[in-house]
Amino acid sequence: MKRKARAIWKGKGADGKGHLNSTSGVLKDTPYSFQTRFKNESGKNGTNPEELIAAAHAGCFAMALSVALAEAGFTSDRLEVEGIVQIESVKEGFSITGIDLLLNASVPNIEESQFKELAQAAKENCPVSKALKAVPISLDITFE
Repeated sequence: MKRKARAIWKGKGADGKGHLNSTSGVLKDTPYSFQTRFKNESGKNGTNPEELIAAAHAGCFAMALSVALAEAGFTSDRLEVEGIVQIESVKEGFSITGIDLLLNASVPNIEESQFKELAQAAKENCPVSKALKAVPISLDITFE
């Protein structure tokens, strides 16, 4: 199985602009630029690689946790995950320095300790977490 996306960039460095397309069509001429990456955090003018990583990680983790819950005999009412990717200027340029997963969950009939154990395992084992293991990943859980 392979998933594809295409980036097209035109122009020079901070003055250039690009757009992204994905096979699914979810990304269709989606703009991105230096401005949308480092200066405009509203997201109104386009996306950036870190936002896409945050979305991919949040989605992957939520899906992995849902599968783990089902295998343990539970169904969630809601798994809401916010992914936060931190990017900082370091000596070598910019670097992703950490990822926070903020989980707000409602799962009937499960003990909180068992839920937290399953959530931690899902964080460690979802494919995106594995791909990003060079970066510190934290998990903050609010269990209802």
